[in-house]
Amino acid sequence: MAAYPELQGRVALITGGASGLGLAAAQTLARQGMRVAVADLDAGAAERAAALLGEGGGYLALQGDVASEADVQRMADAVLARHGRIDVLINSAGIADSFKPTVEQQVADFRRLVDVHLTGTYMVTKAVAPAMLRQCSGSVINLSSVAGVLGLARRNAYSAAKAGIGMMTRTMGCEWAAQGVRVNAIAPGYMLTPFAQRLIDEGKLDAGRIRRRTPAGRLGTAQHIADAMAFLASDASAFITGVTLPVDGGYMAWGAASDAYEGPLD
Repeated sequence: MAAYPELQGRVALITGGASGLGLAAAQTLARQGMRVAVADLDAGAAERAAALLGEGGGYLALQGDVASEADVQRMADAVLARHGRIDVLINSAGIADSFKPTVEQQVADFRRLVDVHLTGTYMVTKAVAPAMLRQCSGSVINLSSVAGVLGLARRNAYSAAKAGIGMMTRTMGCEWAAQGVRVNAIAPGYMLTPFAQRLIDEGKLDAGRIRRRTPAGRLGTAQHIADAMAFLASDASAFITGVTLPVDGGYMAWGAASDAYEGPLD
C-alpha cells in the first residue's frame, strides 16, 4: 500500500539512479506509483535499474554525465518529452574522493569531484526548474552528507561540495518557495551501501568505530534514505523547504567525548 497516494502518476527524475541510494529511491518511488526516470553515467546500468522497476510503469533509462551541461539538458528534455512534466528531482549522482592527505591530492581530482557533486546538482536543478515553476509545484531533493557539516580530514573536495549543496539548498529553497517549488537536502550518515562496504573491506572505514560513534549503534541502510526522500517528495512535507535533514542515527547530534553507543557489536 502506498504511504503517499498523492504521488501516484507523478514523475521523478533521479540522477545516479542505477545504484546505491539513487536506486533505492527509484524503487521506493516506483512503489508509490510514480513514473521514474533513472539517469546514470553508465547506460547499461540505467537500463538494468529501470527494468527492475517493472513493466508498464512509464519508467525511463537515461545516460548522461551531470557535469556536462549538454548531457543534463538532454536528460531533462527527454523526461519532459516523454511525460510532459517533472514533479520530483533527486540529485543523487556522485563519485568517491581519494581519502588522501591534502598535499597528496590532485587538483584535477578535486575539480572533477566538485563538478559532479556541486556543479552537477546546480545544473540539473537549473535545467528542471523551469518546468516545475511553470507547474507551480515541484520537489527537489539533494544529497548532502555528514561530511558537509562535520570536519572530516582528508575529505576536502567531497566535504566542500557537500557543504556547498547544503547552502545551495537554502538559497534555491528560499528563491522558489512562493512559486510552489521546494528544495531540500538529506545528509546521510554512514549507510551500509555496497560502496561503504567496499571502503570497509579496503580498511578505509572502521565499521566498529562508526557504530560506537552512532547513538543508534548501527549503520543505516539505503532504504532509510529512500524513505526520507519519499516523505520530502510527498505533500506531507508541503511546508518544508531549504532544509538539510540528517538521516544518521543521531551521529551529528552526538557531542560528548565518549562513545555514543555502549551496547554489543554483534
